[in-house]
Amino acid sequence: MNLNNRSYKIFVDFDGTITQTDVGEALFTRFGNVEKSQSWIDEWLNGNLSSIELWKLLCGTVDQINEKEYELFLNEITLDPDFKYFAQYCESEGFELRILSDGFDYYIDRILKREDLSHLEVYSNQLNFDADKKLIPVFPHTDEECAQCGNCKRNHILNFSGPDDYTFYIGDGNTDICPVQYCDFIFAKNSLLRYCEINRITYFPYSNFGEVIKKIEELKSKKRLKKRHQAELKRKEVFIQG
Repeated sequence: MNLNNRSYKIFVDFDGTITQTDVGEALFTRFGNVEKSQSWIDEWLNGNLSSIELWKLLCGTVDQINEKEYELFLNEITLDPDFKYFAQYCESEGFELRILSDGFDYYIDRILKREDLSHLEVYSNQLNFDADKKLIPVFPHTDEECAQCGNCKRNHILNFSGPDDYTFYIGDGNTDICPVQYCDFIFAKNSLLRYCEINRITYFPYSNFGEVIKKIEELKSKKRLKKRHQAELKRKEVFIQG
């Protein structure tokens, strides 16, 4: 139990964090044009394409997705072995857990349902189909002033947390760089970890959600839990700007 009566808000990336592979990238390299897809993904990683531009280009390489082949593809996707336990842990502790993804509901919803996790709160981009079954990406959570990401994770963090909350972010890659600026406690691996090191952002390294639980338990036990000052300043800056 959370004996300190602290309010913990936990935000988690999906691709490469909850799952062990980047499902969005794998989807388009499997069903689209492999060479073009990888080239555009590299351009995006180098900052030459926004997420919205990338997804539109990738969707254009897919003619149709065969349902049986898609089901086989999803069956190959595995979760971090400790994530289900982590979700149960958050529920038992009264922590608010939300999944923030710059990927698509098209695969996220199916994977979570398969794992009996469809009750979790998810904010992501959407993937629709036109009359010819062509993929149409939809971005309901963009930010008017920032075109870098399809789903503005920063806005979700600000909307679902207040000044008295302790905010946690767990991620691994490029689309996590912005939201970690606004969170008190950061769990990072892969390129997000390297970004935090280069930019001197305090973080906790992790390789699985079991390690995340252990660190949160350690933080919970502290009589005084200090928030990250730079995150507080960034949050205030946004609210002042309106």
